Amino acid sequence: MSESNLETVGGRGLPRAWEHDASFQDALYDWMQRAPWLAISALAHVMAILLLSIVPWGLLGQEPPKELVSRIEVPAEPEYQDDPIEPPPDVRPDVPDVPPDLPLDDPDVVDDPTPVDDAADDTKLGDPDLRADAPFDSMGQEKLLGIGGNAGGTYGSRFPGHGGRKGGGRPSEEAVGAGLKWLVDHQDRDGKWDCDAFMKHDPAGDVEDGAGQPEHDVGVTGLALLALLGDGHTTVTGRYKDAVARGVLWLRDQQDFESGLIGQPIGHSYLYDHAIATLALCEAYHFSGSPILRGSAQRAINFVTRARNPYGVWRYEAPPNGDNDTSVTGWMVFALKSAQESGLMVDSQAFDDALSWFDEVTDPATGRVGYDSPGSVSSRIVGVNDDYPTAGTEAMTAVGLLSRFFLGQAPDAEPLMTRHADLLVRNLPEWSDDGLTNDMYYWYYGTYAMYQMGGRHWRAWQRSMTKAVVESRRTDGAANGSWEPSGPWGFAGGRVYSTATMVLCLEVYYRYARVLGAR
Repeated sequence: MSESNLETVGGRGLPRAWEHDASFQDALYDWMQRAPWLAISALAHVMAILLLSIVPWGLLGQEPPKELVSRIEVPAEPEYQDDPIEPPPDVRPDVPDVPPDLPLDDPDVVDDPTPVDDAADDTKLGDPDLRADAPFDSMGQEKLLGIGGNAGGTYGSRFPGHGGRKGGGRPSEEAVGAGLKWLVDHQDRDGKWDCDAFMKHDPAGDVEDGAGQPEHDVGVTGLALLALLGDGHTTVTGRYKDAVARGVLWLRDQQDFESGLIGQPIGHSYLYDHAIATLALCEAYHFSGSPILRGSAQRAINFVTRARNPYGVWRYEAPPNGDNDTSVTGWMVFALKSAQESGLMVDSQAFDDALSWFDEVTDPATGRVGYDSPGSVSSRIVGVNDDYPTAGTEAMTAVGLLSRFFLGQAPDAEPLMTRHADLLVRNLPEWSDDGLTNDMYYWYYGTYAMYQMGGRHWRAWQRSMTKAVVESRRTDGAANGSWEPSGPWGFAGGRVYSTATMVLCLEVYYRYARVLGAR
């Protein structure tokens, strides 16, 4: 600093305060002295800003959140009143009960028809009121087809008092009445027919024999129900309506809800039992219209559909393993046709495949329908029923012939059907005390097939069948009204099977309508 810029302060020669000259080192030293405090201040400001940024300012001043609690309440299981099943509006509940003594007077039907005469006037046979384009007609205008005329319809004329039901004459109808009474008397309280223990209903001093195999309770219950339904007893009409309702409800209780199978998959013949039970459920639903029965019947039919071989038919396994046979297939076809008639959903392709199977296993030279290959005979179990001869029985041919009718074929267009019938005429029913000729399974299918044929074939068959069946029924003690479980399959189904099957034979006149009407 020059002397010219010096001023005296307090008499001393010093510079002014604002004119103090600081060096770079002085400034640097001063900054370094204050640096820690600046850093601390900056850090404090940053922390304050961060704290302020995380404060939820939007929630200040608002109401606290409400806690919502949800709860699922399971509705009470709906209760169904299954017994009795209420009739739908179009079911006629006024069908009169059959009186106990069966006062029948059918002068138009005789038990001993005239000898076979090819030149006879075939139009005199049958009931001209029982006409239908097919044994299973469409639902039409009336739910109960066959009641009061209306073309006879699906189920012929089962109900007395509506159209003048005609049976096989007094001895035949008396046998039907006695057989149905025996069946009802041997039904368990829960609704089933006990295949191997039915005799528990007999008096202590008069216990019957003829037990079947216990795994067939489902099958024989189905057969007994079919016999009752075939005579006009339903869940809502007829003297035995309570027995029918209990039996139907028992079958429902045996059904697996998921698979639809009725009963247990025991042995290699449980599909027979399922098919027969399904047929009974479908018929019972047809006459009742109950939505509860509809579900059970549809599930049973769904199982039938899944059990069929793709592009084939049925045998013993479900799921199918590729094996097919005519015997199981026959029962399945009738179950499906009954379901179709009742308005249930069915796989119609099964009908075409069944016809293809019958064609495949038919020997064109003889007309014989085979069991599992062309012209093969009925099956037998080695060491069990192989002593029953296969000669003299055409069970598979009868199954094939009846199935062809119900699948829409007619002898005029399919000459093979006449060859089937000719073969049956050469092997007519004949009762023998040793049981070797008593193939009741064959008689059942043959009776219905030949009734559809009509004419000379039916006259020949009717004469032999009536003699074999009516004259062989038991008329004594606890067994009164039943049939001995003889023949190749009596060991399996027992007395319940034989009785129900023979009753079904005698119901042929009104159980189903004729495809071609009077012939």
